[in-house]
Amino acid sequence: MRRGASCGGQWSRVQGRGAMHEVLRALVLLAAAHALLADVNVMKDVTLGFGQALDKCRQESQLTEEKMEEFFHFWREDFKFEHRELGCAIQCMSRHFNLLTDSSRMHHDNTEKFIKSFPNGEVIARQMVELIHMCEKQHDAEADHCWRILRVAECFKSACVERNIAPTMELMITEFIMEAEAP
Repeated sequence: MRRGASCGGQWSRVQGRGAMHEVLRALVLLAAAHALLADVNVMKDVTLGFGQALDKCRQESQLTEEKMEEFFHFWREDFKFEHRELGCAIQCMSRHFNLLTDSSRMHHDNTEKFIKSFPNGEVIARQMVELIHMCEKQHDAEADHCWRILRVAECFKSACVERNIAPTMELMITEFIMEAEAP
């Protein structure tokens, strides 16, 4: 009988370890989900911050009111990267924040500092700079700066979506509404 009692005790310990393993696994998954959400929130904040220059750049880039409105849907799945003016607007906005070199390529240090200027920006800054640089290399042959920057933006968006760091349109719209209602 002692053996049976002992086996039952061992079985309890095995079950206890299994439960502990499941709890640890759940905590790791929760931490990963939290990190992913943090990345998405930083991306949302950077997008909104970057977008503040859009109104200033609208005329310079010859962006119509209609195309400017489209710009606010950048993170939508069906956003079209087909208007050169959007690339010109992104170029102007990047210049506004001093994120481009004289040759209209990303200024790595300034871009990283810009991203880090947002809450928790340091979490994603290096990754964003690397993604943009990767996209720039893919489209470096494009001579027209506006078209090249538009292609880089399209590549960057796709890379962010693939890595699950792109904010959803629901998140962006909620933030737009909250900002509009703020005193």
